[in-house]
Amino acid sequence: MRVNIITLGCSKNTVDSENLAGALEREGHKVVFDQMLGRHDAVIVNTCGFIGDAKEESIDTILQAVRWKSRSTKRKVVVCGCLVERYKDDLREEIPEVDAWYGVHEWDEIAKVFGSEQDSRKVRPLSTPSHYAYLKIAEGCNRSCSYCAIPLIRGAHHSRPIDEIVEEAKELVASGVKELIVISQDTTYYGLDLYKKRMLGPLLDRLATESGAEWIRLHYTYPSSFPIDAIEAIANHDNICNYIDIPLQHINSRILGSMQRGIDREGTLRLLARFREMLPDAAIRTTLIVGYPGESEEDFEELKEFVRQARFDRMGCFAYSPEEGTPAGRLGDPVREEEKERRVAELMAIQEAISLEKNQARVGQTYRCIVDREEDEYLVCRSQYDSPEVDDEVLVSLSAFSAVPTPGSFVELRITEATEHDLLAIPL
Repeated sequence: MRVNIITLGCSKNTVDSENLAGALEREGHKVVFDQMLGRHDAVIVNTCGFIGDAKEESIDTILQAVRWKSRSTKRKVVVCGCLVERYKDDLREEIPEVDAWYGVHEWDEIAKVFGSEQDSRKVRPLSTPSHYAYLKIAEGCNRSCSYCAIPLIRGAHHSRPIDEIVEEAKELVASGVKELIVISQDTTYYGLDLYKKRMLGPLLDRLATESGAEWIRLHYTYPSSFPIDAIEAIANHDNICNYIDIPLQHINSRILGSMQRGIDREGTLRLLARFREMLPDAAIRTTLIVGYPGESEEDFEELKEFVRQARFDRMGCFAYSPEEGTPAGRLGDPVREEEKERRVAELMAIQEAISLEKNQARVGQTYRCIVDREEDEYLVCRSQYDSPEVDDEVLVSLSAFSAVPTPGSFVELRITEATEHDLLAIPL
C-alpha cells in the first residue's frame, strides 16, 4: 500500500511516526511523509493534544483526511497519537468515518493493521532532511506541571538504556545523519528510573565520543534539579552544540509555585547565571507562558523585565490554555483571550529587539554552518546556535558559490548582514 503519514505537534511525535514508517516499510509498503493529501491508499494522522491550537489543527487535519477518503471506497484513514489517547471515545463517536483510532501506546497495533507485527522501534526512515534526526532518549514524564496534560497522555517517565540509545545514534550516523537532536518530554530527568540517578551527562559523553555525529544538540531540558554534568559534557566536547533549550514558563515565584515547577525566581536566576558562567558562548532558548490563571499585570511586568535582563538568544511565548484533567484546569481561565494575546505580542516585541541586537553583533563573525537546503536564490544554513525549524537561519546567495554545497555539508561563512530572525553571509 501507499501510506502517507501526517505528523502534527512536537519532535517526539516525529520520531513515533518514523518508527511506525520503518515497521510498514519492512512489510513492503511505500511510506511518504507529506502534509498534502494525494494519490495514497491510506493516510495515518499522528495527532497532537497538547494545547488548544494543536487540538484544533489535529481535528481539522482529521476532517480533511475524511473528505479525502470519501472520494474513493478503497481509501483508509487511521488516526493515532496524543489527541486520540485523551479523547478516543469522543472522537470515534463524532467522526465515525475514520477506520481506526490508536493511542500513544499502540504503535505495534497500528503496524498490524497494515500487515506488520515486527518491532516498530528499529532503524527508521526519516521524515526530516537526511542530515539531521531526532534521538528520543525516554518516553513519558514524571513532572507535575499544573497546566500540562502530557503525563496524562504519555504516562510515567521511562528511560531507554544508554547502550540502546548509543547504538541507534551510530546507526543514524552510518546512514548519513550529521546532527543528532536529543529529545524526550524531559531530557534532564533521564536515567532516574533506570539507573537511580540522573544520567544525561554520561549519556552525552558517550554520544559525543562513540556516535560519530558531527553535531549533537540538546532539547527539552527542565530547570528544577538540573544536572550540571550535562553542561560539563557540552563544555568538554566540540561536537556537542553550545545550545541549551530550557522552557522556563515564567519568573514570578507565586506563578511558578502554582505551576508546580519545582523552582522559584531566585533558583531560576542562579541556574541561568551558572549556564553563562560555564558556557559563556552558549545560545539559550526558552519558552514562556502568559495569561496563566492569577497572572496580574504586575506579574506580567515582572516577566517583561526578566526577558529584558536575561537577554535570551531564542524565545517563544504561548498564551495559556486550560487543559481538562490538570490542576490548573480547576483554576478556570480568568485572563481574557484579548489580554493574553496582547501580552504575547508585547513580550515577543521585547525579544525581537533583543534578537536584532544580538544578530547585529554577529556581523563580521565567522561560523561553521551546516547546509539545510536551497530555497529560491539562497542556500539556507544554520550555525551551532540554531536548531532546525525553530531558530534563525543563515542565508547565502547561490551565486556566491562556484559549486553549491549539498545539504548536510559544512561551510565556513562570514556574517555580513542581520535581521531579527535571519543572517546573511558570504562563504570564505
